[in-house]
Amino acid sequence: MSDDLKNKGQQDRSRINMNEDHEVAYWTEKFNVSREELQRAVDEAGSSADAVARMLRAK
Repeated sequence: MSDDLKNKGQQDRSRINMNEDHEVAYWTEKFNVSREELQRAVDEAGSSADAVARMLRAK
């Protein structure tokens, strides 16, 4: 995943990188979940943003 904050291409939108604080902040706000909830979803569903979104909607 790109760490260039100016490069917001498809690669950045399709994966969740829990090691990047700015990404965790974005995804927790987008999904309206805590960091811990996001981490659990990523652990279960993988780093695909679509898979995590499906998992969070199912709960």
